[in-house]
Formats: sequence, C-alpha cells, structure tokens
Amino acid sequence: MYYYIDLSDIDSFDWDDGNRSKNEAKHSVSNKESEEVFFNRPIFFFTDQKHSDIEQRILVYGKTDSSRHLTLVFTRRTNKIRIISVRDMNKKERTKYEELKTNA
Repeated sequence: MYYYIDLSDIDSFDWDDGNRSKNEAKHSVSNKESEEVFFNRPIFFFTDQKHSDIEQRILVYGKTDSSRHLTLVFTRRTNKIRIISVRDMNKKERTKYEELKTNA
C-alpha cells in the first residue's frame, strides 16, 4: 500500500552522473520533468523492498506539469532527493494510479 512522505525538509535534487542523461536517453524523460512529479498532486509513494538492500529506495507514481504520468525510483540523501530511474507508467501502474487517485 502507498504511504505519505514528508518532503518539506528537501532543498534540492542530487543527480548521479551516470543517471543524469540515462533517463532522458532511454525513456525520453528530462531531469526537469522528473523533478516536477514531486510538486504535483496526487503523488503516491511505495517502499521498493526488492531494491532496498543497501539503502531505502522509494517507488513513486505521479505526474508532471503537462500531466505526463511517470514512475520514479528515488532515495533520500539527507535533505536531497536522488532520482535513480524514471519512465512512463505502464498500463498496470496507470490503472493503479487512477484507482488510488479515486480513493484518496
């Protein structure tokens, strides 16, 4: 199930050099678009237990300013958000997002 994360103490985004251009090249999602998801509602957070061996990774369903629906994986680094991956939601994720939005 999804949960709420208080991001009020976040002051910036931290981009790994390897991921800085990977998401745009592979999924046509710019860094700016990725960051927009965190400022739009609704947004849903899930624990990414499968990939949280070393550090907690969080899965996000959200949308950009242009209503593009994205799935992101990120981790917190003190007061920064470090986006690991981002892509368009698949059909199953989009259906779940719409259900959660209706019931939120």
